Amino acid sequence: MLHLRLPGLVLAALLALAGMALADERQVPAEPGALVQAIAGASPGDVLILSPGRHDGPVVLDFPLTLDGRGEAELVGTGEGSVVTVTGADVTVRGLEIRGSGSEHQVVDSGIKLDRSAEGALIEDNVLIENLVGVHVYGATDSVVRGNTVIGRQDHRMNDRGNGIYVWNAPGTVIEGNDLRYGRDGIFANTSRDNVFRDNLLRDLRFAVHFMYTNMSEVSGNVSIGNRLGFAIMFSNRVSVTDNMSLGDMTHGLMLNYANNADVRGNLVRGGTHEKCTFIYNAHRNLIAGNRFEGCEIGIHFTAGSERNAIAGNAFIGNQTQVKYVGTRDIEWSHEGHGNFWSDHPVFDIDGDGTADSRFRPNDLMDHILWSQPAAGLLLGSPAVQLVRWSQAHFPATLPGGVVDSHPMTRPVVIDVPEHIARMEAEARPDWRTERQDDDDFDPLESH
Repeated sequence: MLHLRLPGLVLAALLALAGMALADERQVPAEPGALVQAIAGASPGDVLILSPGRHDGPVVLDFPLTLDGRGEAELVGTGEGSVVTVTGADVTVRGLEIRGSGSEHQVVDSGIKLDRSAEGALIEDNVLIENLVGVHVYGATDSVVRGNTVIGRQDHRMNDRGNGIYVWNAPGTVIEGNDLRYGRDGIFANTSRDNVFRDNLLRDLRFAVHFMYTNMSEVSGNVSIGNRLGFAIMFSNRVSVTDNMSLGDMTHGLMLNYANNADVRGNLVRGGTHEKCTFIYNAHRNLIAGNRFEGCEIGIHFTAGSERNAIAGNAFIGNQTQVKYVGTRDIEWSHEGHGNFWSDHPVFDIDGDGTADSRFRPNDLMDHILWSQPAAGLLLGSPAVQLVRWSQAHFPATLPGGVVDSHPMTRPVVIDVPEHIARMEAEARPDWRTERQDDDDFDPLESH
């Protein structure tokens, strides 16, 4: 039986290769029904060049094929289902403007849907406008989604909209260089692993990047501007979060919630409107180093037993409260003789080695009182409060438990913002700054 099957398999492979060798480039006119007919008559490996103008969807691509609009063709769905559904391997969709998906969340209607069997898909340089979800990578492995512009819907409450790019159980997926705006979350990854999300621009969203149960993945070089939350890493393990920027986001720039063994380095969180540059909730064994947390109400808030993290080499610049931590024991924030830079630490460095000559404690007893009794803020300027703070500065034994940096730095981390990104940050006018929405005061720990 095996002897009979092998020649058949070889013959099938040779026929497939022969078909690929005969692959052709075909022009598809912008006429009703022409694209569906062209797909039906195409051979594996063919390239269909869509003429400028409108082409009708939906279409299903179930074998190796390239659709290329060269930036001049529009593919429009009927308002039901997904506009492009890919079920075959090695499919490329590029240079198209795609609109007209359905609105069903249960089936995740999308501009482009990559189904489980769509291995090795390439989705690049498309413009996806007001679909429920821009690109849905639904179990497809080793896909690349790059250079696309996704403009989500604005006609519903933010939590009722779809995501720009939704990745579900799709190992090997690379999402890079996309411009994502409006809708719900820019990139939502759920129950996946071994993914790369890099160099994306994300604006006017709920979460810029949102991870749920997504392990061993990379989030790097992304820019979040004017979103309600920047980077939310939740219930995920061994994630690398490096060289990202959160600029003028509403609540948190970076959140680690039940996220363990993460490498968080080289990120810039710059606020003015942030509640917290970084929020760490029940997250352990993470390395948080070389980041710059600037201009937030709170630099880092960590709670729910999140003491087991290495936090060193960061810069805390001009936050109203540099650290919020309520605990009974001291937590050391330096590693191997290297601490953090604190803009409110009156440093002395006599030997010029870049490390301050005295340790720093960012919080005192009055901070703990204010966190538990906010009304006590009315007494901040009173002589009694000043006396308590003077006493604690001179008699450290009276201090409560909290963060201690034994080797604070004298020079801050500097992270340059490219000029065009700084202009976007200055010009950002997200809706939550100007008007109240029904879902403005969402709880990021509950919103998934």
